[in-house]
Amino acid sequence: MPEAIWISFAFGLGLLVKAVGLPPLVGYLAAGFVLSGISAATDITIEATDVLAHIAHLGVLLLLFTVGLKLKLRSIISREVIGGSLLHFGITCTVFTPGLYLLMDLELQTAFLLAIALSFSSTVLAAKVLETKRELRAFHGRVAIGILIMQDLVALLVMSLAAGQTPSQWALIVFGLPLLRPLLYKLLDASGHDELLVLLGLLLALVVGGLGFEAVGLSSELGALVFGAMLANHPRSQELAKSLWSVKEVFLVGFFLQIGIGGLPDGEALIFAILATLVLPLKGILFFFLLLLFRLRARSGFLSSLSLTNYSEFGLIVASVALPEWLIPLAITVSLSFVISAPLNRFSHSLYERFSGSLGQFESQTRHPDEQPVSLGDTKVLVMGMGRTGTAAYDWLHESEPALIGLDSDPAKTRTHQEAGRNVVFADAEDNTFWEGLHMPNLEAVILAMNDIEGKLIAARMLRKKGFKGYVVAHTLYADEAKKIREAGADEAYLTMSETGVALASHLRDNQPAVPSQTAGTI
Repeated sequence: MPEAIWISFAFGLGLLVKAVGLPPLVGYLAAGFVLSGISAATDITIEATDVLAHIAHLGVLLLLFTVGLKLKLRSIISREVIGGSLLHFGITCTVFTPGLYLLMDLELQTAFLLAIALSFSSTVLAAKVLETKRELRAFHGRVAIGILIMQDLVALLVMSLAAGQTPSQWALIVFGLPLLRPLLYKLLDASGHDELLVLLGLLLALVVGGLGFEAVGLSSELGALVFGAMLANHPRSQELAKSLWSVKEVFLVGFFLQIGIGGLPDGEALIFAILATLVLPLKGILFFFLLLLFRLRARSGFLSSLSLTNYSEFGLIVASVALPEWLIPLAITVSLSFVISAPLNRFSHSLYERFSGSLGQFESQTRHPDEQPVSLGDTKVLVMGMGRTGTAAYDWLHESEPALIGLDSDPAKTRTHQEAGRNVVFADAEDNTFWEGLHMPNLEAVILAMNDIEGKLIAARMLRKKGFKGYVVAHTLYADEAKKIREAGADEAYLTMSETGVALASHLRDNQPAVPSQTAGTI
């Protein structure tokens, strides 16, 4: 079975490129080209099979389904996300289309579709980089992910138009799909946390969404995205996305292998890829100034732009539908952009510190509402991180400590707490500028209740760096992390599960009825 050999090649080269800090998908593309080279140099016939094509299609559907699971309106309904993504898309297409048309002597439609493919940034690379640095929830991370989701929606629209499918009269049923949301929520709740959860995701993405939309003359990609989006507001949507992550990645290997096996790049493809890579910095510069236009600080604009300075695997998916003859040149272009973007993003904070003086000159004097300086005023107790643990600590202290405030880096969560009557404001503990603008004249104690260890370490260090002498306490699951938190400056770091056990035992002791003596009256 040839697919088994191809997967072995993909694993080997994926492991190799990962060792040098690049995304494994670069290795998958390289594996396809290596196989194609072997076929050209020997008598061995290597060509894409129906099985590989089917696996590739399933990977695309699962990718779109997981994109839909992240499609929360709150994450994209903001001026910087909608305005930044659409303006960048419009300017890129306006500049690239005539450039490609004149320089490469292409048809106008081909030049326009190529410009669209080059306007997208990589969701896979940006999400991976931000997740590795624990910056997905930071302000600049949310802006970047919001822009990527908008680009994914544009890509899906282009794919639907390029496919040229004519919907049947049954396609009107799609408008009634929101009525199914309560049923889908119940199915998700009933699926538990194991294999049934994965099977539910596959059922909705591939069968109900994919085949269902195809049956009524609509794009299967659109169906996968729609059914993902219908579950986006469910509390367990991200758990479903995580459970499908590995399955989706395995199937996407087929997509990238299929591109490489399609043939080796010729001289023109390499020239196109090199030229597109040379203009890549212009893409990031345009994003930077557009985000500053929407009142982001230079730091946020720089970090968001740097994570978007690459070309997208989604461009390959669009090309597979609209420009199949351009798949190989675009694949080389995407790979080269990853080779440049991945290491730059690894050192993004250091790069900003180096150029902050020059970049800061372009900032607007009016700050974005989510980036205002925070003053704690008369606050005596601060809770950082308003998840379940932070909320429980806040509610317990609220009765006895009126001068209490909570901070959280998730604007949606902050609004929810404010609507519930809690004194909670938006702030990102991992943002150095937040600490520079923080005023805490009367603060006496801080509870570090963030989910990630890095946020707790940064907060502990910065509190002590600002001269805070009060009590700092944190919680964590692991003893080695507790040690690191104390070394960073916290007075104490409690092990969450140990404290839970102590609390349960104390409840038992306090509520256990007195046991009558069995010795009294014994005969």
